[in-house]
Formats: sequence, C-alpha cells, structure tokens
Amino acid sequence: MRKIVIFIMVAVLAVAGGLLYKRNSAPATEAAGLSPAGGGGGGRTGGRAGRGGPRGPMPVEFATVSRGALSDHVLVVGNLIGAATVEVAPRVNGRLQAVNVKLGDTVRRGQVLARVEDEEIQQQVRQAEASYQVAQATIRQREADLKLAKTNLDRSKSLVDRELLPQQTYDDTEARHQAAIAQLDLARAQFEQSKARLDELKITLANTNIVSPVDGFVSRRYLDPGSSVGANSPVAAVVDIRTVRLVANLVERDVKQVRAGTPAIMEVDAYPGEKFSGTVSRVAPVFDPSTRTAEMEIEVPNPGFRLKPGMYARVELTVETRGEALTVPRNSLVDYEGRSGVFIAEPAPAGRAAGPAAGESGQGRRGEGAPAEGAEAVARTAAPGAPANSGGRQAGAAGPGGGGTPGLVARFLPVETGIRTIERVEILGGIPEGARVITVGAGALRDGDPILLATGERGRGEGQPEARPERTR
Repeated sequence: MRKIVIFIMVAVLAVAGGLLYKRNSAPATEAAGLSPAGGGGGGRTGGRAGRGGPRGPMPVEFATVSRGALSDHVLVVGNLIGAATVEVAPRVNGRLQAVNVKLGDTVRRGQVLARVEDEEIQQQVRQAEASYQVAQATIRQREADLKLAKTNLDRSKSLVDRELLPQQTYDDTEARHQAAIAQLDLARAQFEQSKARLDELKITLANTNIVSPVDGFVSRRYLDPGSSVGANSPVAAVVDIRTVRLVANLVERDVKQVRAGTPAIMEVDAYPGEKFSGTVSRVAPVFDPSTRTAEMEIEVPNPGFRLKPGMYARVELTVETRGEALTVPRNSLVDYEGRSGVFIAEPAPAGRAAGPAAGESGQGRRGEGAPAEGAEAVARTAAPGAPANSGGRQAGAAGPGGGGTPGLVARFLPVETGIRTIERVEILGGIPEGARVITVGAGALRDGDPILLATGERGRGEGQPEARPERTR
C-alpha cells in the first residue's frame, strides 16, 4: 500500500512540473517570433515557417531557354570482333614438320604458317611424272603406227582398184588401220589420266604448306612441330582487324531509326576520351523471338590496329539531327500532376511574402512585415538585365540568420518535348526562347511554392544572378 501511495505522489509531481515548464516557455517562444501554433504574425525563423505553417522558400537555380544543334542518339554496347577470324588447318594428313609463326605475328594472305612432312608425297609425284612421260611416249608411238596403217591402207586400195590385190587382203589392211586409230585414242586417254594424277599429287604436295587465307594477326597457335595433324586439326587462328565489328541488339522502338549507313561514334575503356567513327553495316530483317531484338553490325576502320577484338565498346548512333532546336537542360524538365513541363519564377501575388526580405534578420519582431525595399529587390531579380541594387545584398542572398528573396514563386508550365539527350531536351512548344527555367531544385517544387534564387556568389550588390555556364555535348 505504501508503494502505491509513493507512486501516485511521484506521478502528480511530474504532471505539475510539466505544466509549470510549459507556462514559463510560452513567453520565450513568443519573444523569438513564434506563435504557439507555429505561425507567427510576420516573424520569421531563418525563412522557414513553424510546423503546420506554409512551406519555406526553396533555393533554386536557373538556366536560359536557348537554341542550338541537337541530335537524337541510340546507345548500344557490345564486344568488338575482327572483320574475319579463321582457324587455319592443313588439307592433308601427316606430321607437322615446322610452325613458322608465333602468337601476335603479322601475316599476309598466302604466307606459309606451317609445313607438313612431304617426303612420301614427293615420291608419289616423281612416280606420277614418270607415268606421265610414258603416256606421252605411247602417244607418239601410236601416232606412228596409225600413220603406217594409213599408208598401207592407201596402197592396198590402189591395188584392189586395179584388181592386183585380193579383196580379203585389203579388208585386213583396213582392220589394222582401224585398230591403230583405237590404240591412239587409248594412248591419249591414258595420257590424260596420268596428267590428272600428276596434277592431283602436285596439289597435295602444295597443301603440305599451310598458308594464311587472310591478312591479319596470329591470335592463337595450337600445335607445335611433330604433332600429327589432319583436316580437323587447326594449327593457328588468324584474325583480320583492319576493320573491327561490333554486333549489338536493337529493341523494337529503335529499329525504325537505325539503318545501314547510320553514323556511329564508339568509345572503349582502353582509350579514355577518344572517339572512333564508324557506320552501321547491316541490320537484321527479323527479330529474335526469344529476346524481341534485331541484330545489328557496326564496322569501324582500324588504322594502326589499336582496337582489339574482345574490347568492350559503347557506341552512340546519331539517328536524327536538328540544326536550331529550342532546348532546356534536362534537369529542368519534370513530371508534375501527370504532365511534363518546367518551372519558372514569377512575382508572388500582392500581399504574399515568400520569405524574409534580403538583409532582414531571422529574429524579427512579431507582427513586422517585409521592408518596402524588399519588393523592389524582387522586381530587379525576376527581370533579366535589371540594374544592380544600390548597396543592398544580391537578390536571393540570405540575410543574417537565414531567409531569402521575398516575392518570388514557382509557376509550372506544361511543354511539348522532342529530342532528348543526356543533358538537353528539345522544346516544341509551351515556352519562348530566352525564358529562364528552374533547374536545381525543380524536382521538389509545387506550383506556387515560394523560392529564393541561389547563386554561386553572394553580397555583390547585383540585382541579377550570374548565369551558370552550360555544358554542351
């Protein structure tokens, strides 16, 4: 029972202490320019309203709507490959006698890369050459036999006509003539056969030299001398990199913009900051049903052979170019209430203050309004080319203790856009050239929000913020 009484007394003392603290802190809050509800009749706390009050001014930066060249691009990535890559293998079976190249060697078309042992083939060639010569001699003999048979036939015919030779003898002579013709035809056929055999063996002998079919570099060497080889045993690989290719995939929305001849700019990590020019060589006429993409090839000339197959490359395809496009920075474009547009600054409605006046302390007395010169500073800040202030802080500079330019609010303007790049967006309508749009801070704004102009320099006594230099691609 005693513990319960003690607990009740402690609770009562805690409640009483809290009420006393709240009563004593109320005057201090009021002296600091805050009402108990957080509003304050004109007092400010560094440009931010108390909890439950209006939003404080948002620091923002501007950029000017301008004209310039703008290009639409499609970005693709992929690995480089050579214009041609071939694996060189012998065309005859045998044992490697020599390999004449090493990895990385430069080779020309027709250069001998390796040799297969050819002693047996050379012996077969010699035999075929002998058979060829025999066939030639046989033809000469058969031609002589035919000539003799023709002479005997003519003589027999003359004697038969004068009835000095029996007909049977003439018939025998004519048969021998026909046989001589057949023997000559056979000799000629055997000659052609031996010639074909000799040519075949000469080709086989030539094929013991393994040659490169293209100009390029030795990218791989597979075998060493002494290895047994055949038609399915590549000795080396040669890659042609006078031109390199990149094979990439295009999605459906980009295929209609990319065609053979489209210019391409390529970058690789091996050469930071350097760009290599090429063109689209071909686009597949069909889509891969599994990826819903179409294959595309880009060819890039490679003088000096600096680009190597296997390098990872990023390629920018220029699919459309506008010479005098009206553009804004991309970070000024926002989606607001389901519409695409930009925010601009305009003077606040009469009787509304966006924050403490330039140069006003954040400890202002309750019920005080902004000085009259603050409105004049707003007008000079909002209008490009306005004259400088006479000794005051620059419009947009915060006074001691916080605050910013009074009288400016953000106003949303829906716009129609065209080409979009990484940094700029084409504006087709909705805002004139020369207008200033909010860039930094635009994504956090709502229509009608108070803003202050944040610039790189403060306290210069100028009424117009300096324009930030804009990067161009």
